[in-house]
Amino acid sequence: MDFNVIREYLPIYWEAFFLTIKIGWIGILISFGIGIPASFSMFFKIPVISQIVKAYVELFRNTPLLVQLFFIYFGLPKLGITISAQTCGALGLGLLGGAYMAEAFRSGLEAVPKTQSEAAFALNMSKGQLFRLIILPQALSSSVPAVVANVIFLLKETSVFSAISLMDLMFTAKDLIGLYYNTTECLTMLVLFYVIMLLPVSVLGNIVEKKARFSMFGE
Repeated sequence: MDFNVIREYLPIYWEAFFLTIKIGWIGILISFGIGIPASFSMFFKIPVISQIVKAYVELFRNTPLLVQLFFIYFGLPKLGITISAQTCGALGLGLLGGAYMAEAFRSGLEAVPKTQSEAAFALNMSKGQLFRLIILPQALSSSVPAVVANVIFLLKETSVFSAISLMDLMFTAKDLIGLYYNTTECLTMLVLFYVIMLLPVSVLGNIVEKKARFSMFGE
């Protein structure tokens, strides 16, 4: 292990790290923007829209992100639509994540016992009040573990961005290894930077899960 090599490569890795973080979290925000309304459409079984959403969820959950990125980055230009590698990465991650988030939120909505809806109607609550005051808070709490797992999964999926020549952590490590053959140093730094990126999310996610569980069950 040559620490001089690590010191020399550190600024390059930091730059790649911040790029990976930026695109990853933009993609995650897009996934929330898609997943939440998609879950509502499936839960309320809105005609036509719910069928389209189900087809979207099945398509993106059952195809690899790499294939989706290739289609967006290399396929869309054939149709006259050209986007940058960074936009492609964020959009691809957001579309993939949206499918997973939709299922996470939908399962949370459906986990609320129907007896609570019956009790709310017995108290003369409207459907709007039932959803806003009874179903939604419990659904969000139930969805926390799946949502946290999806966030971590999506951040790890950023490792395939190198396939579209995006200078993320994986691309940087492979590029430096190919140029200078400092394999041990490059891979060690790659692992450390992924830990730096994912460990805080995991720890924070565990804290949020415990608070959500306490708010529902008091334990």
